[in-house]
Amino acid sequence: MGKGEFIALAAFLMAINSLAIDIMLPALQQIGASLGVESENHRQFVVSSYLLGFGLAQLFYGPLSDRFGRRTPLLIGLGIYICSALGIALVPSFAGLLALRFVQGIGSAATRVITISIVRDIYGGRQMAEVMSLIMMVFMIVPVIAPGSGQIIMFFGSWHLIFVFIAVMAALISGWAYVRLPETLNPANIRPFTARSVLGAFKLVLTNRIALCYTIATTFIFGSLFGFINSAQQIYVGIYDLGAYFPVAFAGVAIFMSMSSFLNSRLVGKLGMRRLSHGALLGFITINTIWLFVLLIGPHPMPFPFFIGFFGLAMFQFGWIGSNFNSLAMEPLGHVAGTASSVLGFMSTVGGALIGAGIGQAFNGTALPMVAGYFTVSIIGLVFVLIAEKGRLFQPHNPAV
Repeated sequence: MGKGEFIALAAFLMAINSLAIDIMLPALQQIGASLGVESENHRQFVVSSYLLGFGLAQLFYGPLSDRFGRRTPLLIGLGIYICSALGIALVPSFAGLLALRFVQGIGSAATRVITISIVRDIYGGRQMAEVMSLIMMVFMIVPVIAPGSGQIIMFFGSWHLIFVFIAVMAALISGWAYVRLPETLNPANIRPFTARSVLGAFKLVLTNRIALCYTIATTFIFGSLFGFINSAQQIYVGIYDLGAYFPVAFAGVAIFMSMSSFLNSRLVGKLGMRRLSHGALLGFITINTIWLFVLLIGPHPMPFPFFIGFFGLAMFQFGWIGSNFNSLAMEPLGHVAGTASSVLGFMSTVGGALIGAGIGQAFNGTALPMVAGYFTVSIIGLVFVLIAEKGRLFQPHNPAV
């Protein structure tokens, strides 16, 4: 397939994960009411349980894809995702829904780990960062349209139809991958699927300073995003009373991230991953500091135009951080791309989900816990980037990076 089709397919494979989260956010209140969930904060577990399954399963897909190739584990994961989505549409209890969401996350993990492994099989250095930015740009279409799609689906029926829709979309993308996606694993890079080989590859990942520290930094930065996703419905609907306009506000921020990813794809080849991502991280910290200060001294709630303005600017920086940090973490580990993607994905997703759950559960009827969380994780992220770079920012290690 051509580069354009490859980017589109990779983006939609990764977007299956975003679809499973974003499309049902407008339905959280109805899900809670339908299944007898009394606490508003407990509804957030619909997101957290999925993210935990998504993160934990990444440990296994990488080694499997390094041994058996990319296609078969990917298609198996997609099958698990589709079946669990259909099961959720029939589930009679909240506990059952959470269990199936965990299983759905297990299936979705294949799309994250293996898609990034496939990109690394084909591209490296700045070229990988450019392709990942284009993938992220297409990927960000889903957060733009998914909440609105969920809202529209509920006009025609209950929240159960949302999960039927998820299953149908995943089935279509699975068919596309089955027909068009070739095997990309180089036979020379096949690794035996034994405990010794897997642990050896994990050791390579965890003992590489750059890969480990950029992964930890990514974990904390992603924790802020998961914290917002957990409490988005409570902030937009509960605090700002947006009602049916909640998907519009959600889409507005996603557009900022999509624009950021597109600009990154155009600039990274000239400026390099480090210059772009380090500058964006410092910008992220600056915006979050001002945002927190204004929130502390200003009226409560902060006027919505100010809130969405600060949020959009912060997430614009986030778009430059995410794809570049992932590429920097993967760059030294091309010979174990599957396992590397697995370990790095596990750490960033499970860690980010736990951090995000902490931020979400701290929701107290104001946006202060979320903004304070953004500020805190950005500072911690900077610390680990400084460790990775031995205290020197903006310094390319070679012309390709």
